[in-house]
Amino acid sequence: MKVYFKTFGCRTNLFDTQVMRENIKNFVVTENEDEADIVVVNSCTVTNGADAGVRSYVNKIYRSGKKIYFTGCGVKTQGKQLFDKNLIFGSFGHTYKENIDKFLQESQRFFYEESSNANHIDKTLVSEFVGKVRAFIKVQEGCDFACSYCIIPAVRGVARSYMQDKVLQQVEVLAQNGVSEIVLTGTNVGSYGKDLGSSIAKLIKEIAKINGIKRIRVGSLEPSQIDEEFLELLESEFLERHLHIALQHSSDQMLKIMNRHNRVKTDRELLEKIANKGFAIGTDFIVGHPGETDDVWNEAFLNLQALPLTHIHPFIYSVRDNTPSAKMKNTIHGDVAKARLHQINDLIMQKNLEFRKKMIGKELQVLVESGEGGIYNGLDQFFNRIKIKSQQYLKNNWINLTTYEIGIKGNSAEI
Repeated sequence: MKVYFKTFGCRTNLFDTQVMRENIKNFVVTENEDEADIVVVNSCTVTNGADAGVRSYVNKIYRSGKKIYFTGCGVKTQGKQLFDKNLIFGSFGHTYKENIDKFLQESQRFFYEESSNANHIDKTLVSEFVGKVRAFIKVQEGCDFACSYCIIPAVRGVARSYMQDKVLQQVEVLAQNGVSEIVLTGTNVGSYGKDLGSSIAKLIKEIAKINGIKRIRVGSLEPSQIDEEFLELLESEFLERHLHIALQHSSDQMLKIMNRHNRVKTDRELLEKIANKGFAIGTDFIVGHPGETDDVWNEAFLNLQALPLTHIHPFIYSVRDNTPSAKMKNTIHGDVAKARLHQINDLIMQKNLEFRKKMIGKELQVLVESGEGGIYNGLDQFFNRIKIKSQQYLKNNWINLTTYEIGIKGNSAEI
């Protein structure tokens, strides 16, 4: 029988799917949903909207007559409801995903919810990311922060780290199979090592020693997790010249409402220190959260203009049931939130263009990820996308470019 994996949500979920694929022994994994007999849904539950998207997909697959298994963060928030409606054959939380092959052979319906004090760490080594030379590596699980809008700590559990030897072994396996760029991911990557007497900086230094690894990227970091030990890494060639630092907002009043640890003054000082090392900097930003009055927004936008950002992932606040934010009265109209979102995107697009213009003449180290028909796409060391025209076959290759064009939405080159 053939199994198709449908993954919703973040990079951590993508890695979890790879873990399940690795544990499939008695079935055939297919990349074609239509030819699958079984569909495993790895769900996301970060917002009510994410839940709705997952439900819609489950209903579609159910109508097609395929057998459905349900896992991921949504098990805790809507798994039982889907199970009771007989839409899914089986459901299991993160802790049980390495039992996937056994579950797919079950003759009776089952439901295994994630425990409230989840502390599981996977033992599986992922052998490859099919057709890729860039791979996500999960180095930790869970989160100890308590942001008012976020449900993830409740469904992923407390922060806990994978043992360093296990992470290094995982990287070595992938490097031997052709992976040359590693992206470190997790629920809260910057907390890595605090339960082991180590740190994310120490782990990165050890990964850099592994033959075949050319570039190391780090998932989203909290400002409070970037210490002097980590800042010392900024001089290293193996670290991508881009950091994603999760600010979430640029108003202290909003940060307090969101129960965030960071504050605007220290955020700016940190980002300027990193930018002065020649780094591109990205962030997440939530607009339209309860409490974001016109005055608060105007102050926040002025502060945002002063930050040396080059990339941004802004999104409009979406209610997540069973979080403190869901109980707050929200008076921000949708059209107002959308206008603020566009303001942010326009601002950071301009900042990114200015950053790339300053880089003219600097060699770009590009990993080509996709392409056909003589047109390829890749990412440089600053996490900027570049389009390359070439008659050579470039996919999954590293190339160095010193001649390229700067465009409004990205760079381009011809070789």
